[in-house]
Amino acid sequence: MTKFNSLEDHATRRFRLAGKAYLEAGDPFFAPIDSLRQEAAASGRRFTSFANYDYLGLSSHPAVRSAAAGALETFGVGALASRLVGGQRSLHHILEDDIARFIGAESAVTLVSGYLANVTTISHLLGSRDALFIDELSHNSIVSGAKSAVAETIMFRHNDFDHLEFLLRERRDRYRNVMIVVEGLYSMDGDIADLPRLVEIKEQHNAWLMIDEAHSLGVLGDEGRGLCEQCGVDPQRVDLMVGTLSKALASCGGFVAGKTAVIDWMRYTLPGFVYSVGLSPVISAAAAAALRLMQEERWRIERLRANAGLFVTLAQEAGLDTGPAIGRGVVPILFADSLETLDASRHLMENGFYVPPIIQIGVPKDQPRLRFFISAAHTQEEIKAVIDLLAKRPPVSAAMAHAFGAVSAT
Repeated sequence: MTKFNSLEDHATRRFRLAGKAYLEAGDPFFAPIDSLRQEAAASGRRFTSFANYDYLGLSSHPAVRSAAAGALETFGVGALASRLVGGQRSLHHILEDDIARFIGAESAVTLVSGYLANVTTISHLLGSRDALFIDELSHNSIVSGAKSAVAETIMFRHNDFDHLEFLLRERRDRYRNVMIVVEGLYSMDGDIADLPRLVEIKEQHNAWLMIDEAHSLGVLGDEGRGLCEQCGVDPQRVDLMVGTLSKALASCGGFVAGKTAVIDWMRYTLPGFVYSVGLSPVISAAAAAALRLMQEERWRIERLRANAGLFVTLAQEAGLDTGPAIGRGVVPILFADSLETLDASRHLMENGFYVPPIIQIGVPKDQPRLRFFISAAHTQEEIKAVIDLLAKRPPVSAAMAHAFGAVSAT
């Protein structure tokens, strides 16, 4: 008879296998950044986060806060039901129309989560005679959507479109519908896809193309319109664009954008929309205000580009490994092993910079890193200081080495 394990025992074992021992020398995650920032200011110390998505520095903008407060006063906190069965607020369509117009799509629909937008869209679109071709470094939300779909999933090597084209030549005829999924700006490596080549491939092989613009909206292109603007591709040649409101728009939620016929169908059938509460009017108003500011204050996009470019230049001059990052909103610093990564994160935190390590989740185990989200709100002095700290950090402490040895022994 199989031994019975309680849920507690199961969770404890899984947590250990996931790397719980890494936390023994100090937990670098879940830092209370608001109170830490207040404490640092009160004592005259520095506290700068490179761990937040606020690419354009809009999260505390007076106009965004005012829009959220006004919506709270007028509409209350929540949407209170699925929009299909409970009705919606006028703010919902205003935001959706603004998003579609901005990125060059015909229509858009918003959901309460960017993660949910990928999962529900991918699993909803494809049937048992279909196939999904995804980049091997796709975000977990894309992978989870693929696992939820009944379609066959085929991975191609990261940004290797010769490999994708080979796979399509070999297999396209086996399937009714085929969808290719890539990211606009890859959230762990900070690189982008060759969209002109990708569009040619998808049209040649009669496939659909979906781009996850979560990290590219407000970041790529002179006006922040995403990968299409960055690469000079007509957005109408892309079937679906999925994104979030939580990065450049400094809010929360997700969206799906495409042809009107597709989005109209989704409003009545997409499970993550139909069976989930509507986006909070407070969030809708804040995101809409941030989108307007992005267009009115384009200097923010220019400053973000300058800051990210400076970060990459200084890091490379200091001998740090930034991987394939192109120097936009996301830039990793790669390390030889998890020990160095943890120690670098600890060293930065001790000196007023919050950059949690990426060591077990989201990246290959042999490619640990510190992931920096660069913002228009960062100063050149902060960027120079954090690079200098990394370049001149002391040897790994004995305590950290001992803790790492315990992890390796498990």
